[in-house]
Amino acid sequence: MSDTSHQFLNETTSRLEKLAAVAADGGLDPALDLITGALQSGGIIQAFGTGHSQAFAMEIAGRAGGLIPTHNIALRDVALFGSQDVSILSDPKLERDPSTVEELWAITAPSREDIFIIASNSGVNGSIVGMALEAKKHGHPVIAVTSLEHTSRVTPKHPSGKRLSEIADVVIDNLAPYGDTTLSVGDDIGVGAVSSLTAAFIAQLLTIGVAERLAAEGSVPPIYLSANIPGGDDHNHQLEDKYGDRIRRYA
Repeated sequence: MSDTSHQFLNETTSRLEKLAAVAADGGLDPALDLITGALQSGGIIQAFGTGHSQAFAMEIAGRAGGLIPTHNIALRDVALFGSQDVSILSDPKLERDPSTVEELWAITAPSREDIFIIASNSGVNGSIVGMALEAKKHGHPVIAVTSLEHTSRVTPKHPSGKRLSEIADVVIDNLAPYGDTTLSVGDDIGVGAVSSLTAAFIAQLLTIGVAERLAAEGSVPPIYLSANIPGGDDHNHQLEDKYGDRIRRYA
């Protein structure tokens, strides 16, 4: 390993250790309480992220070892299931457009018991803030995963002037620095982004914590098996059928 590789390893693992300590000290308990309560009430987790934060939603929804009552909301839904032409997805600024939320919300059609987990490193883009505001307007709890260091130093892009962290019921800091990068090369060129790594760790901590709580209360946690092991598909489809079209799984 090069010295730079070790530096990046340290930047990553030191943050993961801090997050593990937060979880061990009960810092994630408010989020776990909300998620567990929602699932026990028949709700599902509505996970939303744009840009690279889509990876967080994918880590929450529809993966082996993850909770089955989960749904990944994606901007592409307005083209796949809504009225928008697919060409809209070629706009790299789509995530900044708050006007997409109205149709995206209608497509998602959440049940009143559902809970929203919204991830955004910056926490200021229009679709992210708009979705959080819409969820709160309809009475849904919102958990935010964001960089508190970054979001506090940038200007909100939503007409409300709000940040995701200012709307959510519970805020989880992903510990990414301003600009996301942890190392520099050449003339202060930032590299070594960490928000995707810390967000994935947070997603897994939440999943594990909820599964532990459900098991402790005598329930069998509805967890996906890998589709690539014998019996995985049958197990998964049987549990997915309980939620019908409330959870969409597609390529």
